[in-house]
Amino acid sequence: MRVMGLDYGDKTIGVALSDELGWTAQGLEVIHRGKPGEDIERLVLLVQMYGVTEVVVGLPKNMNNTIGPRGELAIAFAKQLEERLSIPIRLWDERLTTVAATRTLLEADVSRKKRKQVIDKMAAQLILQGYMDANMKR
Repeated sequence: MRVMGLDYGDKTIGVALSDELGWTAQGLEVIHRGKPGEDIERLVLLVQMYGVTEVVVGLPKNMNNTIGPRGELAIAFAKQLEERLSIPIRLWDERLTTVAATRTLLEADVSRKKRKQVIDKMAAQLILQGYMDANMKR
């Protein structure tokens, strides 16, 4: 049983994957969004390739717990994904995951260029790990 975590953005989608036991999340890749539907087709391929049984999409909420325009886009994307896949799609509060990922990379003294390449993947990893920590039975 594997779970996939997604950090959905305007230009990229960070992808993370759990181990087979559902204990840890690892960053997998960053999908650069191009033509409409290409990103979903890539995700379908990854779901099939890794035997994913559930997908967690980060839901960017405002600090007051409301859902703004970015959150609405994430919800719409999750619905598109749900229509294309026959597995559960979950939304997970992603507040401050990108901030946490950036802070971790800065503390590790990762260059700006390298941070830009991995930040979305790392944010997806944090989203997925948070979801698994809160919801998976050990």
